[in-house]
Amino acid sequence: MDECALTLNRDPYELRKELLKNSPRHLAVLNKVAEMSKWGERTEGKFRGIALHESFGSIVAEVAEITLTNRNIKVEKVFCVIDCGKTVNPRIIESQMQSGIVYGLTAALYGEISVKDGKIVQSNFPNYQMVTMRTMPHIVVHIMESDEAPGGVGEPGTPPIAPALTNAIFAASAKRIRSLPLNNHGYEFV
Repeated sequence: MDECALTLNRDPYELRKELLKNSPRHLAVLNKVAEMSKWGERTEGKFRGIALHESFGSIVAEVAEITLTNRNIKVEKVFCVIDCGKTVNPRIIESQMQSGIVYGLTAALYGEISVKDGKIVQSNFPNYQMVTMRTMPHIVVHIMESDEAPGGVGEPGTPPIAPALTNAIFAASAKRIRSLPLNNHGYEFV
């Protein structure tokens, strides 16, 4: 979607907004994440990427905000908005969104299983790199009020983070990344 926006010389959020004009739930989620992240405001040295995804009956939009210095990327913040229909326990939903983002970030940054001499190199967490407290961004979650049927909250936080992050990297570097994990592209995550 961001590549289409670039080709059309349009802002990625504005193009999505226009295309979602007949999808009120999606549009509300998109607008809320743009508002939370102050999408239209630019801050020196910070770059944002946006993504929206629907899965398991829930709609999630995320904005990743990064800084890029040389080849060092710091994921500073992730803004997340979910419309999962009627909610029962908002704290569980927030925790699930946060954990889905951590899982998705780990996969996007480092997620790779390698084979050496016909054997899997990574046997367990000691030799499988993950997002740590040092590299963990601040995550802000907003749950939309909705009268729709309840949707899922386990997996829906994961899919939008990789495209939001790679869109932020493009905003910072003008380099489009089309394969994961990102650490294979010469970046360090700090």
